[in-house]
Amino acid sequence: MMSFILMLMSYLVMLINVLIGVAFLTLYERKILGYVQARKGPNKMGFLGILQPFNDAIKLFSKEYILSYNFNYYIYMISPLFMLLLSLFIWVLVPLMVNIWEMSMGVLFLLSLLSISVYFVMYSGWASNSIYSLLGSLRSIAQTISYEVSLALILVIFIFLVDSFNFYDMMIYQLNLSFLFYMVPLFFMFLVSSLAELNRSPFDFVEGESELVSGFNIEYASGVFAFLFLAEYSMILFFSMMLMLMFWGFMWFNMLSYFFIMMFFSLIILIRGTYPRFRYDMLMSLAWKKFLPFILTYLIFILGVKFLIYMIII
Repeated sequence: MMSFILMLMSYLVMLINVLIGVAFLTLYERKILGYVQARKGPNKMGFLGILQPFNDAIKLFSKEYILSYNFNYYIYMISPLFMLLLSLFIWVLVPLMVNIWEMSMGVLFLLSLLSISVYFVMYSGWASNSIYSLLGSLRSIAQTISYEVSLALILVIFIFLVDSFNFYDMMIYQLNLSFLFYMVPLFFMFLVSSLAELNRSPFDFVEGESELVSGFNIEYASGVFAFLFLAEYSMILFFSMMLMLMFWGFMWFNMLSYFFIMMFFSLIILIRGTYPRFRYDMLMSLAWKKFLPFILTYLIFILGVKFLIYMIII
């Protein structure tokens, strides 16, 4: 019983740290975007704008909330909450020095949660009873399903290399040589697929302001919108951690690993500040006509090399 309480407390501490980190990462993003666009960004509240996230939180949770009579009320209110819960629950996969729990099927658990999260975006758009929200959610389904195929196949390559579904084993496997040194193409494909999965620029078709007036979340405001906001940035931080874990494989979490997580997060922000939005047919063509054939070819190559090494050892 005591071990279960300690495990639960450790997980809660990690979640609180994630939420605090997400709050300040929003400030970090706004500052970088400001300098990319030759302006200052938030710099009035506190030293260098350090108190701006607290002001944003107070503003969001104290705003008046207006409900339309044609909302599907229960689904409309529950969907953002479940999106936030899924984005926080996924952090149990992080292999810390003292593991909260270790999942032998961590890769399958990750793919399951990513697949489930699509439903709540769809429900959010549908339950709002707005044509813009519905179009945003339909775009999300097509985009996320397309790039989940690429993400899943990249993870399958790692599974065949490591012979395990456990992220901890992936870290052990890279003690002597990181995957990045012989998987550079997969690194860039995983980065692009992550951007598409997270609906970030230049793949932000779900929230295309110029066409959909903010997409599936247009009818959300106040604290409910804050849940969507926190869920999005928590997933961005998680995918930055995944890039570090899968391609650099630092053992445990030291200062260097946190540096690489921030480097990947900064790269995602810089891509947002510099690249224009894709055309939608180009997005689908990239997933199905370019990424998918290359990853399948790379998978066959990895299997061939592994079989050859196995035959030499025998």
